[in-house]
Amino acid sequence: MSRWGTPWVRRLAAAATLAVVAWRVGTGPFLDGLRVVDAPSLAAAAAIGLITTAGCAWRWTLVARGHGMRLSFAAAVAGYYRSVFLNLTLPGGVVGDVHRGVSQGRGAGDVGRGLRVVAWERGLGQCVQLALTAAVLLVLPSPLDAAVPLAAAAVAAAAVLALVVWLRRGGHRVWVRRPWALPAITLASVLVVAGNAAMFMVAARTAGVSAAPSRMLPLALLVLAAAALPNVAGWGPREGATAWAFGAAGLGAAAGVTTAVVFGVMALVASLPGAVVLVSSWARRQRRPGYAGMADA
Repeated sequence: MSRWGTPWVRRLAAAATLAVVAWRVGTGPFLDGLRVVDAPSLAAAAAIGLITTAGCAWRWTLVARGHGMRLSFAAAVAGYYRSVFLNLTLPGGVVGDVHRGVSQGRGAGDVGRGLRVVAWERGLGQCVQLALTAAVLLVLPSPLDAAVPLAAAAVAAAAVLALVVWLRRGGHRVWVRRPWALPAITLASVLVVAGNAAMFMVAARTAGVSAAPSRMLPLALLVLAAAALPNVAGWGPREGATAWAFGAAGLGAAAGVTTAVVFGVMALVASLPGAVVLVSSWARRQRRPGYAGMADA
């Protein structure tokens, strides 16, 4: 029961969040989000997606090497594109991460270690994201007013908890011989967070929200932090958080939902190279039945 119940409960919670948002604001903002997406926003999504995927791939190679696994940057970029595409098109939001962990592990003859590498890579990235979010919420003036201290405290607590778990599980031992790895991982993660925040602000502008970037950045980071919660192919917590944040900021919950939909479409378009990688990998496996994964990804 515990093996299957928890994932389904999480997916149902995400779906329920989406349903509540639709009930409160109606279907209009969702349809508006699909209608206002245009060629410039999609081009921006593809360009930003290339940068963020490269940053994630760089972080993955650093973590893999820290765990004694070889992973070329080219293979990491291809594998990460495929991972993001699967995360955004399949329920759960983590299928792509599991897939790249298994693929890398099979290529190295150690699936368990491949999965651990992916878990550490995602976990370290989220720690940096949460720390940046807390800092921005506290430093920049935010339209959320009274909610800022509470939100920043919650985000900071989550970052500290993640760091404690990492230390308790011995993650720090991996970097003793590679002291430069953590600064590089932090830099890669900052690049990824900045890219995702920029994509969100482009989505907001496309949705007709004209607030200044300094006003939008705290909202963007808060929504991106919420988007990491269990979801259904990327949907659910993101729309709920955006509706709440925009409503609290006086920008309107409906505008928030439209922005979230535009962002979702942009993120999907940015991940489309992953579909090409997926089809190409499948074709190679058909030609070479013994193909194991990451080496030719």
